[in-house]
Amino acid sequence: MDGHSTVQEPKETKAQRIERLKRAKNPWEALDEIREFARKGRSSVLPEWTSVYFRWWGIYTQGDGVGAVGGKNGEGKATDYFMFRIRIPNGILRSDQLRAIARISERHARGSADFTVRQNIQLHWLTIGSIPEAIDELEKVGLFTRGACGDVVRNVTGCPIAGVAADEICDASPLVLEAANLLGGNSDFYNLPRKFKISITGCPVWCSYPEINDIGLTASERFRDGRREVGFSVRVGGGLSADPHLAVRLNAFVRWEQALPVVRTIAEIFRDQDILRENRKRARMKHLFTQFGWTSDRFLEELNARLGYQLDPAVEESAPSDVYRDHVGIHKQKHDGLFYVGASVLRGRTTPEQMRAAADLADRFGSGELRTTNMQNLLIVNVPRANVDVLARELDHAGLPVAASPFWRGAVACTGTEFCKLAITETKGFTLWLVDELEERVPAFDQQLKIHVTGCPNSCGQHWISDIGLEGKKINHAGESVDAYYFCLGGAVGEHQRIARPVGYRCPASEVPEAIARLLRSYVANRFDDENLRSYFSRFSDHELRAQLAGYEAPFAERDAAEGVVPEVVGE
Repeated sequence: MDGHSTVQEPKETKAQRIERLKRAKNPWEALDEIREFARKGRSSVLPEWTSVYFRWWGIYTQGDGVGAVGGKNGEGKATDYFMFRIRIPNGILRSDQLRAIARISERHARGSADFTVRQNIQLHWLTIGSIPEAIDELEKVGLFTRGACGDVVRNVTGCPIAGVAADEICDASPLVLEAANLLGGNSDFYNLPRKFKISITGCPVWCSYPEINDIGLTASERFRDGRREVGFSVRVGGGLSADPHLAVRLNAFVRWEQALPVVRTIAEIFRDQDILRENRKRARMKHLFTQFGWTSDRFLEELNARLGYQLDPAVEESAPSDVYRDHVGIHKQKHDGLFYVGASVLRGRTTPEQMRAAADLADRFGSGELRTTNMQNLLIVNVPRANVDVLARELDHAGLPVAASPFWRGAVACTGTEFCKLAITETKGFTLWLVDELEERVPAFDQQLKIHVTGCPNSCGQHWISDIGLEGKKINHAGESVDAYYFCLGGAVGEHQRIARPVGYRCPASEVPEAIARLLRSYVANRFDDENLRSYFSRFSDHELRAQLAGYEAPFAERDAAEGVVPEVVGE
């Protein structure tokens, strides 16, 4: 002993490690490193790239099909393959761009392709050697992966029928595209505390879900001196994950010319909150409100101070009362004689053949323009009346129905254990089977219905805002561990916004179709005239709804029966 004690340095936390790596490198400036990995092979990829930097390029490591339970600390094992997310601002897509995605999917991704809940398209099975080539092919047609993942501004969403909708308050898509260009790939915003989501819409049904975005701008109008002026209401701090929070409306009317400065300034407010960088699970902007005592007044005060002027007070607005907000079906446009046609893509899963078919149909029967939606569907716009019926038939033949059942149309599913390291249950195949079963068990059901399936508590499938939200679990059943789902009922956005109620019922995945069928049969038998599901659920206690689901007086079940780590969400 020399009399000197050894002081052990405190262990670096996950948040501290990620913040250190972000300070050390802007991944958007390091594409050459990805190209070098591609030349040298998978074994050359550095750990900091697989765990952090790749995300800035829309890339995640792909799971081994087992999900979170196959690893430790809430995250499963990674394979040598990668997930690849393509950013599509406002969901605006040309036929040549969709064909390019189909080619990449076929050549590099084993034919995989999923439409996501933020209007993106996601591929799987890419090797490190194929990634630079895929990035280059996309950039040739004006598509990018930068900013599709990471602690950055994610894909900026908007109304998919912006510019063509007959009832839109304004075409806000120019602002969406400008915001995407302003913030995506911008070195000033490469290092945010966590992901940051923006929605800007002129759509009266708020189809891009401003209520669950960090910034939600919704078109508003006021009259001054007899003149109509279009501007925006602004909401901040929305988000789902394991601790959902609906966005807070500020007392502000944002004029058109103020929209981009407001968006940039709110992003700067978020960027500069060092307190949010201390814990990855409490790093979203919503946590300023849920954890650190911010109010709408305080936020507006900070925003006005940074802008250097006072925003005008908000004007009255009417939140939409609809359910789907998906624009599926056949609808007139604002242009005489033109229509848009919306097809349902069940659980968002599509194929290269379907993508090419949709691109060809958009050229043959429309103007070659398509749109993706945040309910994982696909629209074709600018279709002359004479072409509408034949287009709808051709889409049906391609497996993209225009007039789908409520179950098909209202189903949304996250990636699940098939590819995601954080998921607990398989979701895509389950959702396909669930829809088939419900169409058979409740064939006459004709009400609007949203069934959202998410493979873990993080809600990438947005189960908190659906009529019937299914949250993936594992339970012991008949002596083995099986996929199961926990039921959350009555979620909604718009006029009657609320987070879905966890009602205390959980069952094996194999029993979910009959549980939902029992619930819907009870609804049909006991509803009031014109009563929707959301109102129906509100009339019953959790205990009563459990009985309707189970068919007996079911005991309360905790959402998480066993202790476990809720993994850090990396989804959309």
